[in-house]
Amino acid sequence: MMYDFGIKCLLLVIKVTKSLNSHVVSVPIFNGLNFFDWNEHVQFHFSFLDLDLVILEEKPTTITDSSNDKEKTYYKAWEKSNKLSLMFIRMTITYSIKTTLPKTESAK
Repeated sequence: MMYDFGIKCLLLVIKVTKSLNSHVVSVPIFNGLNFFDWNEHVQFHFSFLDLDLVILEEKPTTITDSSNDKEKTYYKAWEKSNKLSLMFIRMTITYSIKTTLPKTESAK
């Protein structure tokens, strides 16, 4: 039974990765001159992929042992949105710009 669950999780990860990649390739690469066009595409895809939580909301307080299930779920959703959004943004920026950007922990 555990084996089936593992396979389902793996397939979900592959599906999400493939979906994210298919959206990335449809976004123009930011080259320093096309910010408005690039930003419009990124905002649309964040919304479509349900990754805009990190843009719309501030980072929630860190979960603790006393956090309730709703707070834990929200925190995990925000963290996932942030991580995938950062990857999405980095994948749509030209290499010469990407290498000069400071490391950041938030997509906002």
